[in-house]
Amino acid sequence: MFDQGMLVPLAILPLLTSLAISFLLTPLIIKLAPRLGIVDDPKRRNHPARLHEKPTPRGGGIPLFIAIIVSCLIFLPFDQRLSAILLGAAIVVGVGYLDDRRDYSPYIRLLAQILAAGVVVAAGIGISFISNPLGGIIDLSQPRIALNILGETRHIWVLSALFGFAWIVALMNAVSWSSGVDGQLSGFAGISALVIAILSLKFSADITQWPITILAVITAGAFFGFLPWHAYPQKIMPGFSGATLAGFMLAVLSLLSTTKVGTLMIVLAIPLADAGFSVARRVIAGKLPIWGDRKHLHHRLLDAGWSKPKIAAFYWLASAFLGILALYLNAEAKLYTIIGIVLFVGLLLIWLNYLLQSQKPQDHANG
Repeated sequence: MFDQGMLVPLAILPLLTSLAISFLLTPLIIKLAPRLGIVDDPKRRNHPARLHEKPTPRGGGIPLFIAIIVSCLIFLPFDQRLSAILLGAAIVVGVGYLDDRRDYSPYIRLLAQILAAGVVVAAGIGISFISNPLGGIIDLSQPRIALNILGETRHIWVLSALFGFAWIVALMNAVSWSSGVDGQLSGFAGISALVIAILSLKFSADITQWPITILAVITAGAFFGFLPWHAYPQKIMPGFSGATLAGFMLAVLSLLSTTKVGTLMIVLAIPLADAGFSVARRVIAGKLPIWGDRKHLHHRLLDAGWSKPKIAAFYWLASAFLGILALYLNAEAKLYTIIGIVLFVGLLLIWLNYLLQSQKPQDHANG
């Protein structure tokens, strides 16, 4: 068995390895970006959510993915679950790279996310129950469907599979939508993965938990290594590949142990709340949620006069504070905390919209 004193040193080397690979490889991708066709020129690409003003490489998912896969192959046993995770990551990064080159339709990007989530769920990654904030647990292990595959009987846990599938797809989009400002995503993604790793240490006596800790620190290291190049003024953007990879890895990590889903919802409460309001706003306007706009929280803060570094720091500090808080909350307290943050984000968006509307020059022709 592993105790915390033994596991902490074991986790440091994978974290530093992933961080070093990501940090050293990213400038190479920046240099090769013109040849790879992933330089985003704002004068040629008209997108409502665009915030950069000069040509900038987009393919951040490439060094992030390489850092994660190499570190995993060095420090983790290559089994069915790890192969499914890396295959799912390869799908979103591969399609993301093509999107960074050509700006694919949101439907194609969504299809890639669905395929990646399907690969992970098909490998049996999911949870059998979740804590009920009102007491007890919610059983996701029933009903089950028995299938005979190559002479072997396998059971599909229907609710568990549906929950895992929906969670992965939802988190990939929520995290991706909060990636518009320099350093924003790489900072809070690294912090979120580190919180999951710290939480895993609580269960370090269970030998089945240590690979989750190692995978979490590998993920954290990759994004922390990418951060110096992504921080203001950014030399490279995560692009669809890097932003979706962040959501994918965090979702998978949270599913590998039941208690981490609620914790991650706390850590990412602001991006999740912002995503929820964005979906509602677009549906009310008669638009599909997958079509982007320039009305996310970071856009509103930028319009209100906040600088890009200040917005990124707000997301980092909020994730760190909520992560520390989440480590000490039970299921009921997590529920109330999430409700409180949703209300806070909603009121903040309403206030920012009112502030920005009041600052617009009055149209005298219309009174």
